[in-house]
Amino acid sequence: MSDATDHTFITRFRIPRSMWDAYGTAAAREGIDRSADLVDHVRDFIRKHGNEQELAALEAAEQELTERRARKGGRPKKGASA
Repeated sequence: MSDATDHTFITRFRIPRSMWDAYGTAAAREGIDRSADLVDHVRDFIRKHGNEQELAALEAAEQELTERRARKGGRPKKGASA
């Protein structure tokens, strides 16, 4: 679990295991990290459908990620598993 100082957190959602497994093998075959792909999808969805407040929240989150990556040595390597 995350604490108040952790800007990224682990979340859970329901998905059929076979779908998640198929997504994982297809993503791996394409050289795509599932977690990064999901974050990209959420980002794109907010950009397309978000209101002013949601777009501002996205910008704040992007800034947090930029600062976090600067402290931790950059974005995780593509080979990292999800």
